[in-house]
Amino acid sequence: MKPTFKLALAVLALGAAMAAGDLARAMGTSSSSSESTSSTSSSGTDADYAAGEKAAKAGNYAEAATLMQKVVARAPGNADAWNYLGFSELKLGKFSDALSAYEKALAINPGHLGANEYLGELYLDTGDMPKAEERLARLDKLCGGSCEEYRALKSAIDAKKKSS
Repeated sequence: MKPTFKLALAVLALGAAMAAGDLARAMGTSSSSSESTSSTSSSGTDADYAAGEKAAKAGNYAEAATLMQKVVARAPGNADAWNYLGFSELKLGKFSDALSAYEKALAINPGHLGANEYLGELYLDTGDMPKAEERLARLDKLCGGSCEEYRALKSAIDAKKKSS
């Protein structure tokens, strides 16, 4: 079994083990084994990554962002770290910084479910419904509408439409 496939399976298992909600989706995973994620930090070998993930789970988004910035400085090809950085910046209301982080995550791994979902939510937060719907369509293509990321973004879009 290829190391990247093993990593993808490990990331999927970690995501399944996490509690439902924002932080489980923030980790995100590739939609196929051919789209790899970095093995540097999502494997649990990077102390800053682990501490950043823990900070995000505790709602300490500024600390999480600082730690994930260290991770991406060392491992700029780590889509999961870029996604966590974007998630933290989104929660801090730093939309421009979050957008940049999500774009980097998706440049590395276009099939990253968490980054696709949260980019859609960022677009909702900034009033760009057409781009949010583009992210939903991308998620539908990646997981056939069966993944938590698709359902969460669809629910957020539906709620936004109802409130408008």
